Amino acid sequence: MTDENAGTEGGVPLETVDAWWRAANYLTVGQIYLLDNPLLTEPLRPEHIKPRLLGHWGTSPGLSLIYAHLNKLIVERGVSTLYVCGPGHGGPAMVANTWLDGTYSELFPDIPLDGDGIARLFKQFSFPGGIPSHAAPETPGSINEGGELGYSLMHAYGAALDNPELVVACVIGDGEAETGPLNASWRAHAFLNPKTDGAVLPILHLNGFKIANPTLLARISEKELRRFIRGNGYDPIFVTGGFDGEDHFAVHERMAAGLAEAYDKIAAIKLEAEQGGFQDEGPSWPFIVLRTPKGWTGPAKVDGKQIEGTFHAHQVPLAGVKENPEHLAILEEWLRSYRPDELFDDEGRPPAGFDALRPVGALRMSDIPFANGGIEHALELPPVAESALDLPERGATGEATRVFGKWLGRIMGANPDFRLFGPDEVLSNRLDGVFDVTRRQWGEAIVPNDELLAREGKVIEALSEHLMQGMLEGYLLTGRHGLITSYEAFIHIVDSMFNQHAKWLESASHVEWRKPISSLTYLLSSHVWRQDHNGFSHQDPGFLNVVVLKQSEFVRVYLPPDANTLLHVMRHNFGTEDRINVVVAGKQPQPQWLGEEEAERHVRAGVGIWDWAGYEPGFDPSDPTATDPDVVLAAAGDVPTTETIAAAQLIHEKLPTLRIRVVNVVDLFRLQDAGEHPHGLSHEDFDRIFTRDRPIVFAFHGYPTLIHQLTYRRHGHDNLHVRGFKEKGTTTTPFDMLHLNDLDRYRIALDVLHRVPGLESNPAILGIAEEWAKARADARGYAYEHGEDPPFITEWTFSRPAF
Repeated sequence: MTDENAGTEGGVPLETVDAWWRAANYLTVGQIYLLDNPLLTEPLRPEHIKPRLLGHWGTSPGLSLIYAHLNKLIVERGVSTLYVCGPGHGGPAMVANTWLDGTYSELFPDIPLDGDGIARLFKQFSFPGGIPSHAAPETPGSINEGGELGYSLMHAYGAALDNPELVVACVIGDGEAETGPLNASWRAHAFLNPKTDGAVLPILHLNGFKIANPTLLARISEKELRRFIRGNGYDPIFVTGGFDGEDHFAVHERMAAGLAEAYDKIAAIKLEAEQGGFQDEGPSWPFIVLRTPKGWTGPAKVDGKQIEGTFHAHQVPLAGVKENPEHLAILEEWLRSYRPDELFDDEGRPPAGFDALRPVGALRMSDIPFANGGIEHALELPPVAESALDLPERGATGEATRVFGKWLGRIMGANPDFRLFGPDEVLSNRLDGVFDVTRRQWGEAIVPNDELLAREGKVIEALSEHLMQGMLEGYLLTGRHGLITSYEAFIHIVDSMFNQHAKWLESASHVEWRKPISSLTYLLSSHVWRQDHNGFSHQDPGFLNVVVLKQSEFVRVYLPPDANTLLHVMRHNFGTEDRINVVVAGKQPQPQWLGEEEAERHVRAGVGIWDWAGYEPGFDPSDPTATDPDVVLAAAGDVPTTETIAAAQLIHEKLPTLRIRVVNVVDLFRLQDAGEHPHGLSHEDFDRIFTRDRPIVFAFHGYPTLIHQLTYRRHGHDNLHVRGFKEKGTTTTPFDMLHLNDLDRYRIALDVLHRVPGLESNPAILGIAEEWAKARADARGYAYEHGEDPPFITEWTFSRPAF
């Protein structure tokens, strides 16, 4: 571990930092290549090499350099630091460093801190029955998997919120820096309060290349890059080295100095904030640019082709090691260049000198409590009844999200670790009740006539769904609670983010030491059926189709039909862990159907027969021998529910002897088989509600095929006819929007005439059908002439004729 060029910086000698770095690099290469002979106690032979070579080498040396130097700084200063690894595909480097920390062996006792542990560490990497190649939930200290690039910086900013003592060191690969989500994150410091929140230290790792191309930021001049960083509100610190055979210790010296300068600036900013600074504008946070060769310290050339410093070093620089003796020799030379005999004793244990660079306990970045799951405080949920909508009569008008917003405000007032995120739509989505107790957090200039902005607040809004979800994920993954709200059509922007979070939850569920986190809940409002004013571009309910494809243990979909049901759905969701809850609820004035106690029972059941809306004389839902109805009208969603109830009323007025059952579905997964989803109904319960053989006309909020997808195993599926969104949209009236997609009350009623056996042969039916068809046409004609729906639609009220 000695080197004549070794220097020191602060308390930990740089020679120790260099030894750690070499050890991490050795362990990284070993994970990619070696199946046996982990300490090179004998010459490498083909049988020592893995049959499949997987992993990413190119980014790994830089990740380990940063890790070693952060350890040095933590040991010397005691600053709690979370490492967010944007290039998460550099998983072998992160695993190597967590093993050197000692955390890996504590969490995985079968991989001890010795030679046997190294052998198992190497074999398990990207190996059947082992661990993934990325910094996945199995990697201690990780909150950012990196399988899909772009989310690291937003995760970092979310983690820093309400953690004033925390520094989040976020490594951003220069390939990742090209993604849209990452670019939306550069100015997320505008949402940090340096007094009450932690700090984020971006570390842009410029190694010049992505998979097969140069990276954009690596090819601009330092002058232009400096302007870019300053323009985004940061104070750049450049650390460059490793080129043209430069001595490694020169790089260590610059890296140690750069990090020390960054942490000094963070401390100064925090102190100034404590003293009342930054009232007019936000601080200029430090930002490190680390420029090193891609695949640094790896093979310079292979078969005459330059590898180090090119994209050829991105993944596996030597691919033919098992078959090519020359490549095998290069690999052995590469591994021995790290001098493993200095780094591990005869038993394979790291040297005692590493203790000086190993933070103690929870100060280890691999053991920091924020990273490994665990809810800090259980939510205090105010009673729903105190915020519920008082319902004087069924069908009275109310605004579901406005009612929910008042209750949400009470939650935020009672829980300092609950935040609301959204893309500039909190007011638009009628959640203004939250502003009774908090404000939008804003760290930039506040000018006269600004409204609801403050240096401290629990609402964060920016016009990037990526940024809002990413910050919420970082907040949840570090132990807190929150909600994201969005227009329904545009939540599709985060389809891939949703996928990645669902995969994270699934993987984390198999890691015993990862503790639960609060569920990620979406509230989607301004939905397809009431985007009549914005038109086709705003009309898309397809996010539900994305959600139902994920593993059933982790996803839930709720379609509350009114305000009180929305309250109880959210009360349930806020009490869950390790789930993704998707809730769709309208913001516009709509008929309200359930009192608070009824709503609670309905949400608990997830699906139910609304006997007060149907027409089944003498029906007793508790009697298993009760007579089946002639037809079942089912609904899921607030607007489809109203149209279904109106259709039942139309039918009863014309055909008073027809037995009509109305069913409402609030928990969409109740439709699925209990063997497929934990919320699914048994076949017996499903048949009790929907019958085995009677026609079902189902009015659905989304695309009709989704209901068929969920119910294809059910009895009577051939009798199921679904109405929903048919990809017909425009700027029109609310009822005409329904008419365009055949989801209106008249179309539903006409479906009943066509599907109930024997009705079409009734001579009176033709006249009824013509009357309803004319009503549809009249409604459209009125709307196209007057610009609004006719009074017989807008003034319709629910009535319950006596039997």
